[in-house]
Amino acid sequence: MNTPSNDFETLRQIIQNRRSIFPVSYTGQQINKETLVQLLECATAAPTHKLTQPWRFVVFREGGLLKLADQLANLYKAHTPPQQFLQKKYENTREKVLQSGAVIAIVTSYSGALPQWEELAATACAVQNLWLAASAAGIGGYWSSPGAINHMGDFLALEGNEECIGFFYLGYHNEPPRKAVRRPLAEKVKWEE
Repeated sequence: MNTPSNDFETLRQIIQNRRSIFPVSYTGQQINKETLVQLLECATAAPTHKLTQPWRFVVFREGGLLKLADQLANLYKAHTPPQQFLQKKYENTREKVLQSGAVIAIVTSYSGALPQWEELAATACAVQNLWLAASAAGIGGYWSSPGAINHMGDFLALEGNEECIGFFYLGYHNEPPRKAVRRPLAEKVKWEE
């Protein structure tokens, strides 16, 4: 009988313990560029049909965070009817960017060689790799897809075949581990033996 290797147990624990950690819980500690490069290298190891590697990332850190915070807040204001505009949401939009150690814009490129859903699925796999690697490094994160992503084309210099599908917020944190809320596996799996 085969027994799980230490690598398997480590990976299983990382997967089981990964959680969404939001900017309000970030400590303000900088994430150095070398660490971000290592996380993105993990992201780009994701599976991809026909090796289209459809993901692209725009990393905002240090002064770039202020540019992104202003852009997102201004887009919220510009695209929200005056009667629905909330000053608190405008301020929160800026604040969660500024509380982060880095924010990564997630971009999918559509090659035309594959159905768009496959390119999106590959990009989501890349984000999951990023998330797991960040979790293993003690860095919290979460994937957000605000309405502003539909208006980021010029700001992110998107090509005609590209789409921003969200932002990944990252930051060191002191949040205690918490148990996942998942339905029992038996509700999700049917065995045919």
